[in-house]
Amino acid sequence: MMKHDDLYKIIWMSRPLMQAAETLVEQGLQGTGLTVRARAVLEILLRHGSLSVPDIAVHLEIKRQYVQVMVNETLAEGLTRKQDNPRHRASPLIALTGKGEQLIARVTERELEIVAALGAELNPDEVRTTLQVTSALLQKMKTAVKEERE
Repeated sequence: MMKHDDLYKIIWMSRPLMQAAETLVEQGLQGTGLTVRARAVLEILLRHGSLSVPDIAVHLEIKRQYVQVMVNETLAEGLTRKQDNPRHRASPLIALTGKGEQLIARVTERELEIVAALGAELNPDEVRTTLQVTSALLQKMKTAVKEERE
């Protein structure tokens, strides 16, 4: 039988884990001119191609209004550009510019090097198990939140 205390500790460790990860990301962005939030938009666009602001918000799981502020930052820096959206005239697609694509590719490559170093001494099977448990727990929590709202 699983100890619920351990599961509770795992859940509450997620916050300091994310804070440490964000600090590492911020350190890696020094000298790039990118903020953490602009980096998030660029990463989504690199992975998924051109998207509307509402679509980016879905991927980031945050409110559309906040994503609009983030996108405006990337547009102002010339890292993204607007494109016509054949599905919705009032909601343009946001696409990476060449400058934005090169920058986020460089940033994510550097981050992957850091992740590789962090994981060098970890057991790959344990990492896979951790990923499976974390994914299952996240889905269960999202379902519980949704059911609570209904």
